[in-house]
Amino acid sequence: MSHRDALMLAVRSLLRRPLRSALTVAAVTLGTGLLVALTAIAGTADSRIINELGRGGPASAIKVVAAEPDPSAPDTDQLRTGRPRDLDEAAVRAIRRAPDVASVEGVLQTPVEVIALPPLHGLRTGAGGSQRPTPFEDNLVGADLSRPRDLPVTVLAGRLPATHSLTEVAVTLGYLDRLTLSVDHPEEALGTEIEFGAPQVETGSTVRLRGRWFRARVVGVVAQQVGDGDFLVPLDQTRLARTWELGGGQDPDGNRLPTSPYSGLIVVASNLDQVHTVRASITVLGYATSAPEHLVASVLKYLHVVDIVLGGIGTIALVIAVLGIANALFAAVRERQREIGVLKAIGARDRDVLRWFELEALLVGAAGGVLGGALGLGVAAVVGGVVNGYLVAQGLDGIDLGSIPWGLGLFGVAGSMVLAVLAGALPALRAARLPARDAVGSL
Repeated sequence: MSHRDALMLAVRSLLRRPLRSALTVAAVTLGTGLLVALTAIAGTADSRIINELGRGGPASAIKVVAAEPDPSAPDTDQLRTGRPRDLDEAAVRAIRRAPDVASVEGVLQTPVEVIALPPLHGLRTGAGGSQRPTPFEDNLVGADLSRPRDLPVTVLAGRLPATHSLTEVAVTLGYLDRLTLSVDHPEEALGTEIEFGAPQVETGSTVRLRGRWFRARVVGVVAQQVGDGDFLVPLDQTRLARTWELGGGQDPDGNRLPTSPYSGLIVVASNLDQVHTVRASITVLGYATSAPEHLVASVLKYLHVVDIVLGGIGTIALVIAVLGIANALFAAVRERQREIGVLKAIGARDRDVLRWFELEALLVGAAGGVLGGALGLGVAAVVGGVVNGYLVAQGLDGIDLGSIPWGLGLFGVAGSMVLAVLAGALPALRAARLPARDAVGSL
């Protein structure tokens, strides 16, 4: 029996039981599709998360402060500082030249008096809030907002202030909590106004402090790790506040007036693996740093666990489908005993019968693999599109759908074919070893 004859027999056998063949192919399709989809989604999610962390997301940015380091600082996520030390442009250039540094952004933080102006929208009922809340002290956090991708900032509602705007501010959820505004609907805080007063010590006067007052409109609600404050503004705003503060007298309490052009820096390493190296380089330059290295390492480990679980689910589904092929072929052997006997009576050899059933299993595996591979990649693309839309709506970078591992579909086809052949081996051997006398005897 030639290969062509065996192939024709296999095709004819599949067409003879179309419903059973279709169900077997459908099972392989679902198993392969589930495995390919889960693997593709897990791989794309890993890449997206690792890229997000690696390019300076909230969990990976290195915070540098204007202070000398504690010698043990690089070995811990917590910030440990020594004596104050100015962070000037020379220090910024030196850090920027350090190996594996992708970007350096200056941060200037200044204290202010805060007065929230009515009307306030979204006050939580029964939370004790007021349209005229008590003024309080907080910090303005100034940063270069022209490159938000290099800052650990996530926009929750609205947008960031314009790069050089002196009348716009973004607030955090901490501000909404302080005013008992709804954090579930942060967009309700947009458009409200806040009055800020930068303090200046006045010498030779009965009034100890006077303020540089200005108003700003809330244009966004953010989650940020740039600095310790609930108000994110352009760097120009905090520079004006700092200049005003330095224009006054000495602090009567004896506190040292700030002299550092920057209160801190946000440094992004070229990749996630270099965060510790970059922190060590900055420590050598004489500045204290903090970065959640251990948190990031833990996240990556849990991601691998998720990969294993998802891959295991898909593999189990595929194995069940392949067992379905074996079961279908065992049933086919029982049904075709007389046909096998006739073939052997007219000269067919055991290996011809073996080839017949193996080709039948191969065809089922190939059909299910092709359909399953396409189904899995289609599902991954749809899920990727939905997630992409959500990320864009939240003001985050979307997923590059080109990063979906399309070659995984080919791997799924090849894998299902191999498993199908293995699943068909036992029933094919049983058919091949069936004595012709016994088979013909059943006629």
